[in-house]
Amino acid sequence: MSLPKVMILGTGGTVAGTGVSSHETSYTSGQLTVSKLIESLPGIETVADLQCEQVVNIGSQDMGEEIWFKLAARINELLAQDDIDGIVITHGTDTMEETAWFLNLVVKSSKPVVLTGAMRPATALGADGPANMFAGVVVAADKASHGRGVMVVMNDKVHDARDVTKLSTTAVDTFCSPNFGVLGHVHNGTVDYQRSPQRKHTTFSKFDLKGIDHLPRVGIVYAHASGSSDVVDALVDAEFDGIVHAGLGNGNIHHEVLSGLTDARLKGVQVVRSSRAQVGATTEDAEVDDDRYEFIASGSLNAQKARILLQLGLTRTQDYRELREMFRSY
Repeated sequence: MSLPKVMILGTGGTVAGTGVSSHETSYTSGQLTVSKLIESLPGIETVADLQCEQVVNIGSQDMGEEIWFKLAARINELLAQDDIDGIVITHGTDTMEETAWFLNLVVKSSKPVVLTGAMRPATALGADGPANMFAGVVVAADKASHGRGVMVVMNDKVHDARDVTKLSTTAVDTFCSPNFGVLGHVHNGTVDYQRSPQRKHTTFSKFDLKGIDHLPRVGIVYAHASGSSDVVDALVDAEFDGIVHAGLGNGNIHHEVLSGLTDARLKGVQVVRSSRAQVGATTEDAEVDDDRYEFIASGSLNAQKARILLQLGLTRTQDYRELREMFRSY
């Protein structure tokens, strides 16, 4: 029987990084090509028939919507082909969760799309990139991965794009799914799934990039003690289309910031309440009366993912109620 055909798209990141020595922390991201990285995967030829393309070669701190649009278009093009069974994207870890979530909403295929990377550069002792890439290919090549949306595979764990987040600055087990747990694990070259995502994604998503060349501008305001509306006011003055407030606890808002967000909403700026807490949902109408202010609660989406959903939502509607329903559905 022929092996599954998996395309690896390279975007750079630590997995493609090189350092000055094998034990020092200083390194530069995005130095090696994806074709070079594949050479460090002995035995991968028994898992899948690989092809590769270099999309960009950057540190993911520089990832943005121009590259997102390019990736999404290429992924949709590739997965429409009968001879491509799945895609692996090598990516820096800083914004991996955001790229995964964006693609989860705009990819139009049930075939697996997997993001993977590394916390240690390719030249480091104990580099984790080869093992993560191998596991990513295992997941992308498995028929059981179909229909589960875009996934992140790191440290032998398979994460849902919606829930996954980076918790540690340097640890190799930095990626967690704190609210609902992982989708499954990779063991001995096979994937063992325990659950599937329940929210809308990929082929069930209404978001489409056709005819769109940019996303609406949405900013994030991070809550803290002794809050001020200055940052909110600056975003309104800069004509941002939306604001996500990473609030205290259950999305709570300092009274001065609340005044600024209320004024922003009256000027037509959409406002989403999220939380700076790592775990739990920002629930509707808790200490903040969302109906009164026409704010949208982010649910279990963190601030950076709430921002992306609001951006995509604003490409379809300016209606607060329709946008609120999107946050209940995705």
